[in-house]
Amino acid sequence: MAFAVLAAIPAAALLAGLVAFLLGHLEVAHILWLAGTVPVLVALAITILRGLAHGNVGLDIIAALAMAGAIWSGEALAGVVIALMFAGGQTLEQFAQGRASSAMTALLSRVARTAQLYQGDRLLTVPIESLLPGDRILVRPGDVLPADGQLIGPDATLDESALTGEALPVRRLAGDTLASGIVNAGAAFDLRVAKAARESTYAAILRLVEGARQSKAPMARMADRYAICFLVLTLGLAGLAWWISDSPHRALAVLVVATPCPLILAVPVALVAGMSRCAKHGVMVKTAGTLETMARIRTVLLDKTGTLTRGYPSIARIEPERSVTVEQLLRMACSVGQASHHVMSQALVEEAHRRHVDLIPPADAHESPGDGVAGFVGEARVRIGRLDFVLPGAGIEKASSVPAGHAALHVSSNGHYAGRVLFKDELRPDAHSTLEAFRTNGIERIVLLTGDRADVARPIATSLGLDDVISDATPEDKVAAVTAEKRRRPTMMVGDGINDAPALAAADVGAALGARGAVAASEAADVVVLVDRIERIAEALAIAHRTRRIALQSVLIGMGLSLIGMVSAALGYLDPVAGAFLQEAIDLAVVLNALRALRPASPPANQPA
Repeated sequence: MAFAVLAAIPAAALLAGLVAFLLGHLEVAHILWLAGTVPVLVALAITILRGLAHGNVGLDIIAALAMAGAIWSGEALAGVVIALMFAGGQTLEQFAQGRASSAMTALLSRVARTAQLYQGDRLLTVPIESLLPGDRILVRPGDVLPADGQLIGPDATLDESALTGEALPVRRLAGDTLASGIVNAGAAFDLRVAKAARESTYAAILRLVEGARQSKAPMARMADRYAICFLVLTLGLAGLAWWISDSPHRALAVLVVATPCPLILAVPVALVAGMSRCAKHGVMVKTAGTLETMARIRTVLLDKTGTLTRGYPSIARIEPERSVTVEQLLRMACSVGQASHHVMSQALVEEAHRRHVDLIPPADAHESPGDGVAGFVGEARVRIGRLDFVLPGAGIEKASSVPAGHAALHVSSNGHYAGRVLFKDELRPDAHSTLEAFRTNGIERIVLLTGDRADVARPIATSLGLDDVISDATPEDKVAAVTAEKRRRPTMMVGDGINDAPALAAADVGAALGARGAVAASEAADVVVLVDRIERIAEALAIAHRTRRIALQSVLIGMGLSLIGMVSAALGYLDPVAGAFLQEAIDLAVVLNALRALRPASPPANQPA
């Protein structure tokens, strides 16, 4: 039975019993309060027995003893108050665990469900489970490859960023081996299936995610870390009170006041408030335990493409030939680029608008997917794209090698080489400030973990002042790196691609940039950033630290007041009912304090609010 439903039972019983009590029906009130207590006690007893079977001892035992003692001694009102406090606290905790996950899409939503299979001269839509090695399928523009296979033809332009982390589109030739999970970013092509779908690259990554999730130890609730000491103290004080006074009512009063509602209530309230605060910053924290763990993170592993970088190409340099000006080169290239949806063409057009370059609508424009675009700009026949497309058959020496981490778009006019535009996946503008904020929030080690080549990754790591870099990493390598870091200190992994999903699941906390990232990464992660800004992760870390401080403060205040009440009850100054209402007052105080986590932190004295 869900605790939300369970909490309604003692709430209704308490209210109805109070009405009966005020009308003078004391026996009816007693029965109603008893009826409101028993279901909660039974559910709690089952939970305790299951926990003990797994070796878990929690503070719930005190609540169960208090309810059982109240029933045994005839203090039905005290029993139903305790039942309401306990079930209400559990409801809040369940809410904290589930509030974000309902907004997430399923991991398998990215997996292709059907494929276009050739049978003779016909195309049939078939489930991917029916594909066999040797089958020939058609992969349409925008399709996710459903299985690993060999490219039959024609040549293909692919978006492999989800698997490799490479932001720029990649051209593959007939005969190349292609992996499932990548996207056809160009024209349709035929693929010869090499493996069944269940044996594909993407399916293997899904299995890695599931395996990493199962191996991750669940976080213990903050309350349970104090359980044994407080349990021993409570039972010892209750037993001492009974022995000295020879009155079981004193022992019951101690148990009632000791009911750990400051822990049961204050912690989940603070964590829910912290999660809500994160949500206002565009960060979805999936569980309350995740927020608590975030406050202990000391190592952060960062993917490169789409995480530290923008994840799409931007213009790094414009290199016209001597007889051509930058503006002329841009006008030619961008005018023709208007006829293409390619990411490089879009970046060109945006740059032209930024520089206020007048563009001419291209005439007779034609795009060859993966090669380039050709068309007339005025009287000139302009080509942009790959070098062998721009000047077919020309072994050009003018175009020097492309620098590491760059891609080149070449331009020709009437068969003459006009220059090239170099593109690069630039760092995010908030990358430096985010890393500084990480350090401020207690992060001791920051590592770049990427599938990119070392010559691309190391300069970025050096420019950002990172502690280490791990390059050429496969999904398996990323899981191994996360596992190694976890042995030393609590670790967070930040990424956005399918290839990051297993590492996100394996980390103590996995954080995915979900605004443009892969669904697999968002589903595997514990934290999803819903806006395209990595600095929000650092803000979430700061919120986690503040939330944990407030939760601990609430716990310590509440438990301190409870201890005073327990001693008073042991000395005979509080009966069970008075103890229950005193505990309610303490609960109200700690909950109000815990709700401070909803508010933004006060700025330092030298900064404006």
